[in-house]
Amino acid sequence: MSKAIKITAGQVEVEAELNDNLTAKAVAEKLPIKGTANRWGGEIYFAIPVTAGLEKDSREVLKAGELGYWPTGKAFCIFFGPTPASQGDEIRAASEVNILGKVEGDLSCLWDVSDGADVTIEAAFGDA
Repeated sequence: MSKAIKITAGQVEVEAELNDNLTAKAVAEKLPIKGTANRWGGEIYFAIPVTAGLEKDSREVLKAGELGYWPTGKAFCIFFGPTPASQGDEIRAASEVNILGKVEGDLSCLWDVSDGADVTIEAAFGDA
């Protein structure tokens, strides 16, 4: 069963669904989570109070809109475009990430999130 969340980064707000894996459940249990955005090309990431190892379906190449957990930095990641590690048009993380879920709708607004923006992840309204 997936869990609806709202991510607010600076003036940008998007809705997403968390998957039903161990890392996503650990993130859901810590909501709401606040952090400070770091930008790495088409990725926003920030440290969160969750510790998890790699899951069996972890990977480095992501699809636009996918959410990841980067165990190396204990970070929540939002992937929406090529990063400095990308080869061609792919979206590549710095190293393997656990797949947490996916952002719903238009991703173009995520390019407006600046380094240092305040970020909040919380349960979406109506989803307890």
